[in-house]
Amino acid sequence: MLKDPFLNEPFDPNLKWLIGVFDVYDREHELGKELEKYNPNEKLSREVLIRNHALNLDYLSYRHKFALIQALKSSLDAENYDFQSLFTIGEDEAASWPRAEWYELESPRDFLNDVYQLAQIIWKDDLQKASLEDQSTW
Repeated sequence: MLKDPFLNEPFDPNLKWLIGVFDVYDREHELGKELEKYNPNEKLSREVLIRNHALNLDYLSYRHKFALIQALKSSLDAENYDFQSLFTIGEDEAASWPRAEWYELESPRDFLNDVYQLAQIIWKDDLQKASLEDQSTW
């Protein structure tokens, strides 16, 4: 069974792994200042954000990355998946986005589709390695 990299429990390939890195709560002065330079609705800014943050998850093994990208693909294939809900922060949550644009992205699906497309390039070797294994043995 594939375990969470931080907890001794099964890994949940929740898409929040890919966007949680943009949460600036209690990090406004460091990460927040860096991220507010970029607009997630602009394609070029979005690519920088994804390359430097969303896919910069060194604490995930190649197996975790594979499971996460499989979950992302399934979500992208589902016509009615609510991608905006991933970016919604409840009043009782200790989280915040770096810019107002994050609260209502023009197209959260496009943002995560870009994550998927770039992961195919950036994580190519990891995804290939994991795809050659029997995932049922994880």
